Amino acid sequence: MAVAESGVSPRRNPSQLSWMSNLILAYQSFGVVYGDLSTSPLYVFPCTFIGKLHKHHNEEAVFGAFSLIFWTLTLFPLLKYLLVLLSADDNGEGGTFALYSLLCRHAKLSLLPNQQAADEELSAYKFGPSTDTRTSSPFRRFLEKHKWLRTALLLLVLFGAAMVIGDGVLTPAISVLSSMSGLQATDKKLTDGELLVLACVILVGLFALQHCGTHRVAFMFAPIVIIWLISILFIGLYNILHWNPKIIHAVSPLYIIKFFRVTGQAGWISLGGILLSVTGTEAIFANLGHFTSVSIRLAFAVVVYPCLVVQYMGQAAFLSKNLGSIPNSFYDSVPDPVFWPVFVIATLAAIVGSQAVITATFSIVKQCHALGCFPRIKVVHTSKHIYGQIYIPEINWILMILTLAITIGFQDTTLIGNAYGIACMIVMFITTFFMALVIVVVWQKSCFLAALFLGTLWIIEGVYLSAALMKVPQGGWVPFVLTFIFMIAMYVWHYGTRRKYSFDLHNKVSLKWLLGLGPSLGIVRVPGIGLVYSELATGVPAIFSHFVTNLPAFHKVVVFVCVKSVPVPHVSPEERFLIGRVCPKPYRMYRCIVRYGYKDIQREDGDFENQLVQSIAEFIQMEASDLQYSASESQTYDGRMAVLSSQKSLSNSILTVSEVEEIDFADPTIQSSKSMTLQSLRSVYEDEYPQGQVRRRHVRFQLTPSSDGMESSVREELMDLIRAKEAGVAYIMGHSYVKSRKSSSWLKKMTIDIGYSFLRKNCRGPAVALNIPHISLIEVGMIYYV
Repeated sequence: MAVAESGVSPRRNPSQLSWMSNLILAYQSFGVVYGDLSTSPLYVFPCTFIGKLHKHHNEEAVFGAFSLIFWTLTLFPLLKYLLVLLSADDNGEGGTFALYSLLCRHAKLSLLPNQQAADEELSAYKFGPSTDTRTSSPFRRFLEKHKWLRTALLLLVLFGAAMVIGDGVLTPAISVLSSMSGLQATDKKLTDGELLVLACVILVGLFALQHCGTHRVAFMFAPIVIIWLISILFIGLYNILHWNPKIIHAVSPLYIIKFFRVTGQAGWISLGGILLSVTGTEAIFANLGHFTSVSIRLAFAVVVYPCLVVQYMGQAAFLSKNLGSIPNSFYDSVPDPVFWPVFVIATLAAIVGSQAVITATFSIVKQCHALGCFPRIKVVHTSKHIYGQIYIPEINWILMILTLAITIGFQDTTLIGNAYGIACMIVMFITTFFMALVIVVVWQKSCFLAALFLGTLWIIEGVYLSAALMKVPQGGWVPFVLTFIFMIAMYVWHYGTRRKYSFDLHNKVSLKWLLGLGPSLGIVRVPGIGLVYSELATGVPAIFSHFVTNLPAFHKVVVFVCVKSVPVPHVSPEERFLIGRVCPKPYRMYRCIVRYGYKDIQREDGDFENQLVQSIAEFIQMEASDLQYSASESQTYDGRMAVLSSQKSLSNSILTVSEVEEIDFADPTIQSSKSMTLQSLRSVYEDEYPQGQVRRRHVRFQLTPSSDGMESSVREELMDLIRAKEAGVAYIMGHSYVKSRKSSSWLKKMTIDIGYSFLRKNCRGPAVALNIPHISLIEVGMIYYV
């Protein structure tokens, strides 16, 4: 399943796009969506005929193999994906994760622990048919009732994601090796060792350039694939006319019957090679968020499908008269005058196809992380102008090592193709299952229609998958090993994270205890804002009481911050902040929930503090104008929360914002509201990183003249907020150690004490992942016994 990135904003209404816009998007889709699918002719026929079919190298078998390829291309990409799956999008997003997200929103299937009713008010959450719990189907109630079914669905999604990561390892290996095999067709043949070294050099270069970002070379991708498709179209036409025009009759399914009648079991096993003709098909659906359904359908139906059909037909026509060329069928079928241009284009097209799948793997890992199923990793946004293009260094180097290991270990496209086919067919198998669930739960169609869709496709896909599974001993075991490793890591991380959240939930501070302490909390309230980070969306985390118990002083303004993911692809900036009050007004304690979609990127814009202050100020203003809320305040200390946007509030805000660029020489004689201790710490920090003078962008808040008529208590609260911001912001976060209880089973101890602890120590810290400035960070040690 490819989820590659493009230069198109994912949030657009396809109905508002003109035909010209769709044509431009269709052009751009060639380099992103179809790179993998269009390079399949390099290796399909060799992988089909090398093996059990070695006794059936004859014209009739070649005709039958082409007929199978033709109908496989027609059934899966054209009918299943273009006609059905492209209609099942999630706010314009496609892929297995999009289907799972739709299911979680239309039925209570999500296992994310910190979801709230307020999340259902997101505009993206309401996408699709409205759901009425009173008319919910018995099937939907059955899914919601059993937790083990919800867990099984999540594991199935993760299994598919792990298979996609396996694709990210296998695709570059088979694509580059297949394109390099053209050098074996020349007069001066390279040795196998020389060919392997050349392929490895290209692979290392491919992965080494990932940090530059797709956007730097994206303009080259579409022309390369288009030139490649046009080239194979004309080569196919030449071979049909020159070698065997009768091949056109093989589009009849009667040739499939003849093929199996003659070849028997060997023909069935050869389906493992036939299915390689549709590898990369999942990209048609998965990349929907970066294009439109019209543009993807247009590009495939008008250009990609005809070019591939003619190429396979021409290659079959050539093989029917040159049976000895099966091991290197594509390059042997290329006329000599155009051999070297085609070789160069084939190599570039293979690199483009590999690039798309590598970028796809980055997106899949990011989505797994959003579900709480992957350790924290560094996500780099590689483009300032193009939304969604990311780079993950750790995953990139892991993929490179695994790809080189596969290339060096197998050195044979047939063996790698066996593994590749299994991985792709399993992903398609899982997508079909989730599509059937969407038909019932989201589209609210009958179970009979869903069963008909699922049964028909599973029977056909099951035949292909069973044939591919027969090649497990011949390299087909690779995707299962890779999937097992990634699944173990994802499950251990998910299990440990859920147990840690459960501990926080059961040990949160009682509001009665806080109210009993009074507005001073029984401690010294010092100037400044304290941001207490926690995964809890409600209640006061134990880390807060742990802090004030050991150090009886805290900031004048306290904000409990929860950064969480919601089951939608994108959350608009206007709906990102959810602000509420934790205790009565004199306590100056607030809650801020920052929500991100599973495809959103947390940008390092450094403006979070200012946006937070503006949003809290707007909340205070809104609360004061809502008399009904003020009257019932005593009953809703930690209940009501409001969606507030700093961007939206600028026009009518009671705060004015002024930006000043200060030149700071770290001179302690300069007057500042910050303490002398903080100034000395900053001067030490600047001594370690000498830059001469330090330029800082300073944002200053002031009340507008219109605030003179407001209530004195509201004005006082706003002034406290402004003064606290001027005094400085501190980030308080738990430095946690998770251990299993002594009474736990040996399996749980191994999972938590060894597996989860290893992942926590070797992944990015939460402060780094949340872009928290190190100089303002305070970590509180906590031990979690789960």
